[in-house]
Amino acid sequence: MSKWSLKRAGLIGSLALGLVVAGCGSDDSNGGDDDSAEGGVEGDIDLAYVEWDTEVASTHVVAKVLEDVGYDVTTTPLDNAVMWEAVATGEADGMVAAWLPGTHAEQFEAYGDQVEQLGPNLEGAAIGLVVPEYMDVDSIEDLTDEAGQTITGIEPGAGVVNAAENAVEEYDNLEDWTVQTSSSGAMATELGNAIDNEDDIVVTGWSPHWKFQAYDLKYLDDPDGVFGEAETIETMVREGLEEDAPEAYQVLDNFYWETDDMEEVMLDINEGATPEDAAADWVEANQDKVDEWTEGIE
Repeated sequence: MSKWSLKRAGLIGSLALGLVVAGCGSDDSNGGDDDSAEGGVEGDIDLAYVEWDTEVASTHVVAKVLEDVGYDVTTTPLDNAVMWEAVATGEADGMVAAWLPGTHAEQFEAYGDQVEQLGPNLEGAAIGLVVPEYMDVDSIEDLTDEAGQTITGIEPGAGVVNAAENAVEEYDNLEDWTVQTSSSGAMATELGNAIDNEDDIVVTGWSPHWKFQAYDLKYLDDPDGVFGEAETIETMVREGLEEDAPEAYQVLDNFYWETDDMEEVMLDINEGATPEDAAADWVEANQDKVDEWTEGIE
């Protein structure tokens, strides 16, 4: 895949996802202000990400830090599989968007031995079926005919969508249910509309996510364990990055934050801030954490 192909894939993926709502950035530019580069490091860094609210937030924060160090950073939204392929082939330098062990299990199996795994940048992530608190259902086993027997999902092929499709097969009471795929932005819009009208809705959910700050929601119990245990979000980089761009490698290797940090950025974006501005505000307010990621870089 050429650099042109990567950019074209990002554009096509962004248009296909249609994420123009609910705090999702579809920007294919750099992750910070034009005058943000203050350090003595030079070079280009390409970050790939899947256009979920979590990864929009984390990718733009890392991009801002790398820009402040001195790099010219490009952020490219891609489909799950293309994101992994881009890092594996070296068309992208890295990504901070690998959900493991479940959500991106298929992609990790395909590309894991072609990338360098730097470990978690956030722990305690979870996926599952989510409903508003006002719904009188607490377990997947309790579902009958709510929400027109439809689970509102996100992008086809996403791990949480695959798990929801497995749940339809696994749970006898979901025999007549279907999983409707869309995008993370469209799912959030449908969720908000349903809550405004106090309608039933069942969505594929994951946390961290701003919707848990904006709405009163709950995960449905999953007694069969279809959605697995808590996950980590991990950082992957292309082979050779440490030698080619040691400062960028250090920042990506050291990058680690908490759920509250991520959801703060996500909520700002959802409330109207651009991903770049939300990231810049968070970096400015959390310079102590950023200093840990960039320690020793002049």
